[in-house]
Amino acid sequence: MTAPTGRRERKKAATREKIAETALRLFLDRGYDAVGIRDVAAEADVAVTTVFSHFASKEALVFERDANFEQSLARAVTDRTPDEPLIPALREAIRAMVRHCAAAEAAPIWRMVDGSPALRQYEESMRLRHADSLAAAIAAEFGLPAATTACRTISRFVVDAHSLAREAADPDAAVDEIFRMIEAAWAVQDLDSLGSSLGSAATTAMEASSSTTLPTMSST
Repeated sequence: MTAPTGRRERKKAATREKIAETALRLFLDRGYDAVGIRDVAAEADVAVTTVFSHFASKEALVFERDANFEQSLARAVTDRTPDEPLIPALREAIRAMVRHCAAAEAAPIWRMVDGSPALRQYEESMRLRHADSLAAAIAAEFGLPAATTACRTISRFVVDAHSLAREAADPDAAVDEIFRMIEAAWAVQDLDSLGSSLGSAATTAMEASSSTTLPTMSST
């Protein structure tokens, strides 16, 4: 996420960070289920409405970097140099995310997530959202519909690589191993040709539609 530059934006970002850090400390100290939004607001010295203006739910407080991760995956697609292949760019984006989440200080957080059905469900919905966002970015890059199966499939593989590598004994090596398989799957897709084919099909359909004579009702 782009760092805030204006005074107001910096103040909002600082408030958001303070709320998230306070919530995480309380969750780890007392247990996730034992802490409510009012507890977080009181400890952070903000109004409950302020908490909700930054975080849509209690679960979102745990995944404070959600938007950053989603945007970093999209940027891995859109910010590549013209000669940079897609999959290696995504691999390095996932590697950075895994290193952040596999750090020793993150272990208590993941134990808390694993022990909470609500947090596990939120994480799953978050991964699906990230995959949809990534699929849309890939599809746009190749001039394809966002629902193209190849784009959606690769995106799911990429997003799932994060959790698989994070849980591995050697996360860095796991990223490389997983992405070798993703790259092999990607290699069988010729998306440039697919995009051209879909574009030609759409053009043909439009031409056929414009040349069709609609039936008229005869007057009596």
